[in-house]
Amino acid sequence: MGAVVADDGPSGVKAPDGGWGWAVLFGCFIITGFSYAFPKAVSVFFKELIREFGIGYSDTAWISSILLAMLYGTGPLCSVCVNRFGCRPVMLVGGLFASMGMVIASFCTSIVQIYLTAGVITGLGLALNFQPSLIMLNRYFDKRRPLANGLSAAGSPVFLCALSPLGQILQHAYGWRGGFLILGGMLLNCCVCGALMRPLEPPKKSEATKEAAEKKVKKKLLDFSVFKDGGFVIYTLAASIMVLGLFVPPVFVVSYAKDLGYPDTKAAFLLTILGFIDIFARPVCGMVAGLKWVRPRCVYLFSFAMIFNGFTDLMGSMSVDYGGLVVFCIFFGISYGMVGALQFEVLMAIVGTQKFSSAIGLVLLAEAMAVLIGPPSAGKLLDATGRYMFVFITAGIEVTTSALVLALGNFFCIKKKSEEPHTKEEAAEREELNKSEDKTPEDAKVDSIEVEQFLKDEPEKNGEVVTNPETCV
Repeated sequence: MGAVVADDGPSGVKAPDGGWGWAVLFGCFIITGFSYAFPKAVSVFFKELIREFGIGYSDTAWISSILLAMLYGTGPLCSVCVNRFGCRPVMLVGGLFASMGMVIASFCTSIVQIYLTAGVITGLGLALNFQPSLIMLNRYFDKRRPLANGLSAAGSPVFLCALSPLGQILQHAYGWRGGFLILGGMLLNCCVCGALMRPLEPPKKSEATKEAAEKKVKKKLLDFSVFKDGGFVIYTLAASIMVLGLFVPPVFVVSYAKDLGYPDTKAAFLLTILGFIDIFARPVCGMVAGLKWVRPRCVYLFSFAMIFNGFTDLMGSMSVDYGGLVVFCIFFGISYGMVGALQFEVLMAIVGTQKFSSAIGLVLLAEAMAVLIGPPSAGKLLDATGRYMFVFITAGIEVTTSALVLALGNFFCIKKKSEEPHTKEEAAEREELNKSEDKTPEDAKVDSIEVEQFLKDEPEKNGEVVTNPETCV
């Protein structure tokens, strides 16, 4: 793809695990909320769109499908943009795209135009914000990264609980055109979040050291070498199988309750229960994943979360009344929150900071194909059998299978990586930088081991934030 100077975290710089990182976490929380909740929140305008354009529900459902397809399917494109231009510029442009798509959609006169504006343009804008925000979160947090991932992932259920009622209020007050226009204005907040993503830089460097570091950072726009990592291949396969069934139960649980004879408001309340439990499950799971004994085994905790989710689907298939569906939503909210909090944390742990920008793009592309297949195939199964039980059983089997692929593949196929080679690599890199600094008469020769010890003694000086005029907010 061609070598360029990449926007990657400076090699050897320790993540601050706080400070400005909390502002980055706040921005990531907002972006995650918009990215995952917005495609679902737009559905409140579907009835007015059906009435105005004389179309069917399946035609309007394509808006949400296109938004999700853009969010997942443009992963490699986002990786290339981040590696070429950096996280902050990509997020600022993405925020403008997301807002512009909804604003233009408010003036559309056909459903096809809405597909292109609210679907493609807004979806691309959200994708250009979502992936870079995760990359920056990975750079700013190390020891507290599981907690940070859990807190940022909580943005999805929080925004879903907020945007859906807000969309209904806007629809009643201003119609779908006014609602689209106001939501477009709200999406400009993505630009503010992008401005919060200030890059990290080593605290002190001579000119020779900077030149040596810049040479080190050159890499390809999209690093396909991640496929040489067996852990990444197993994770990608497991994640693709998982999303086939992961999103199916929330889509069908409301219809399930309606078919059992319960009123619409009571059926819709099931999603409120699920979302409320999800809000607390994600940060709690992040805290548990950050425990000293749990973190090295985080991949197995992720496997347990998927098995828990699949088992919940299988039990939910036997629900015959409203009480059973409430219990299902409670346990599904817990397991769904655990999966949401751990999925990107595990990927970060597998590939590391340097390759994460390319890895997440390739993973999202693989998941995009499964996202487009999962719910429609479940709908065809429901049409053929007329029973929700088979839909939930199929989803449970798919998610459970993904858990077994991840756990067994990791246990039998992946050898435990020793930390020693990583340490030697860092020491050699620091030694090379020290040699370049030794060319100046004022610098003293320092052994790489002493440098490493010095960094350990003064960790607070690592990972300072650039505050020059070009990068400050």
